[in-house]
Amino acid sequence: MRVASYLVDGHPAWGLVTADGTGLIDATGVFPTVKAALAAGGLEEVHRSLAGRTADRPLSGTTLLPVITDPDKILCVGLNYDDHRQEGGHPEQQYPTFFTRFANSQIAHGQPMIKPAVSDKLDYEAELAVVIGKAGRHIPTERAFEHVAGYAPYNDGSVRDWQRHTTQFTPGKNFVGTGGFGPWMSTPDEIQDLDAVVVEARLNGAVMQHATVADMLFSIPALIAYASTFTELVPGDVIATGTPGGVGSRRTPPVWMKAGDVIEIEIGGVGTLRNTVAAE
Repeated sequence: MRVASYLVDGHPAWGLVTADGTGLIDATGVFPTVKAALAAGGLEEVHRSLAGRTADRPLSGTTLLPVITDPDKILCVGLNYDDHRQEGGHPEQQYPTFFTRFANSQIAHGQPMIKPAVSDKLDYEAELAVVIGKAGRHIPTERAFEHVAGYAPYNDGSVRDWQRHTTQFTPGKNFVGTGGFGPWMSTPDEIQDLDAVVVEARLNGAVMQHATVADMLFSIPALIAYASTFTELVPGDVIATGTPGGVGSRRTPPVWMKAGDVIEIEIGGVGTLRNTVAAE
């Protein structure tokens, strides 16, 4: 099942992507938002209710929204691939590096990623996003996948000079229009082998990052267990699980995204997030 949020006549809606990937079946009559459906444990109910329905609208030409438009929290993980840790010269980490992103920094598939006026150092970060479907605290690793609603591509766009003003990442990770999220969420049954899922970034068609989920230093269950110890995870929460090596800031010379560029984040078996870059 693939779940997308989008606009209909200027109003937010959501639905299921058809099996052929060309249409959208409206689900707002069952639950008002994706987050509401997750909170009610209702995705299977939606699937049953809409079984056999044809598309209400084509996917092409529909304005998409970030998969979860109103998450309670977005938790991002840094330094979760060893090649990225090494390219930045960071020591080995005993615990996952977590920081937060605000919902109003997010953009959907097809919307422009905004290079802020105050910086020319906008970088890409290809990531697999985990969407939480079931609330929990102190979740043991062996039960972590019970709390996962699905997966989506994420671009944790980073304004590097602002990220490095101090030891706190928050400013560089929260500029408006820098967090790409979409085009949809794929439920776990859509993925055959999670460890084999490829995380890839392409800038203007050139492959810049390429790794698999198996390359993560801290696994998805480990991240969920750790995060649920310091906060309650609730339905609709998003965990961006970290980026592989190959970011623009660590290349020689550095590669910064600029107006007119096209950045694609492909998560194998899940989907491809595509955004152009525009100047503020």
